[in-house]
Amino acid sequence: MKLVFATGNKNKMREIREIMSGLKLDVLSMKEAGIDIDIAEDADSFEGNALIKARAVFDFIREKKIFGDEQVIVLADDSGLEIDALGGEPGVYSARYMGEDTPYSVKNAEIIRRLKRKKGAERGARFRCVIAAILPDGNEIIADGAFEGLIAEEPAGENGFGYDPILYLPEYGRTAAQIPPEEKNRISHRGKALKSMREKLSRSSISGTFENP
Repeated sequence: MKLVFATGNKNKMREIREIMSGLKLDVLSMKEAGIDIDIAEDADSFEGNALIKARAVFDFIREKKIFGDEQVIVLADDSGLEIDALGGEPGVYSARYMGEDTPYSVKNAEIIRRLKRKKGAERGARFRCVIAAILPDGNEIIADGAFEGLIAEEPAGENGFGYDPILYLPEYGRTAAQIPPEEKNRISHRGKALKSMREKLSRSSISGTFENP
């Protein structure tokens, strides 16, 4: 059985493989599966975008019979940074905030500037991730996770990617980018969502493939 995760992001695939290790299947990115399609992520929620991506890839695999008669599970996620003082921005537009080609160092600096007058709990923020799965029989499963913290007053850390350097985690005394990848995978929004997905899949029709960690 194959598992195709609807992303081409190498950093994200590394996280996914680490968290989903030990499964009785091959975990592939879209590129590794030979899938090159444009998907319009135009929903107004993380769940909506995750489902759009998962359904598009699932339908493409079926239509093109990419893996022949082999069973395929498709997973897709949508995630982003929600900042309370900015009304939840950038939210579902996290990747497109200030333009898709804008370096995250620039995006992070702008967010810190916008929160310059905010202190303490006023800087509340979180990473949210929603994962959609489509099973070989077409059934759909949704799982989510959140990573709570505060917007740091300045970026810190070399691990991770994206907005990781500016999400400070009071419980750990570090930003998300200062936490080693192995530890982050256990506590991150994507890690929590993937763990929840594994648990849900372990109770599904493919329970023999997805075993509880």
